[in-house]
Amino acid sequence: MNHLACTTPSTLAGRGLRRASLLLLAALMAAMSLQAQVAIKSNLLYDATTTPNLGVEVGIGGKSTFNLVYGLNPWRFNSESHGKRFARHWVLMPEYRWWPCTRMIGHFFGVHAMVGELNVSNVNLPLPGGFVSGINLREAAKDGRYQGPFAGVGVTYGYQWPLSRHWNLEAEIGAGYAHVWYDRYPCGECGLSMERGGANYLGVTKVGVSLMYVF
Repeated sequence: MNHLACTTPSTLAGRGLRRASLLLLAALMAAMSLQAQVAIKSNLLYDATTTPNLGVEVGIGGKSTFNLVYGLNPWRFNSESHGKRFARHWVLMPEYRWWPCTRMIGHFFGVHAMVGELNVSNVNLPLPGGFVSGINLREAAKDGRYQGPFAGVGVTYGYQWPLSRHWNLEAEIGAGYAHVWYDRYPCGECGLSMERGGANYLGVTKVGVSLMYVF
């Protein structure tokens, strides 16, 4: 049955920002109170897609860290050739990392999860993987608007280079599975849902080159 929905992309982003801000602040305060090793970071590749992001990494053991990253894309673009376009979303990615030698230096292996919401319209989604069942959202989003939550899990490999006493450079790549629950709409903001369904994605779930400050 069609139903009316007027949840705008900015509303989705606002909800995600409030939740993520509280979680990031709580993680940072807890780490500081325990005098744990703490770093803050930003993924430069994610920034390049017009998605500001912030991460916190906390030492939780001799060779273990907990990493929490939040990304938010609230933008909308207009052009004469393509009209109104956006890939608005928020995502929160917690991750456990294990370091073979020393925390925040050298190789690491991780297990991550992700949760968020998206609202995309008239765009070619830059997803380096494939939709193995359900709708092919990467193709469908070129000609319609799709909105809904998503969640997934994956594994990560990465490396960190110390640049100075407080600065590190991190490179990482992760792969896994994600499910999207979507509603399809005919317009850019509000309207009647034309279809409700799901999509299953398998492939790269994160790629990053991050600059980080280690306290």
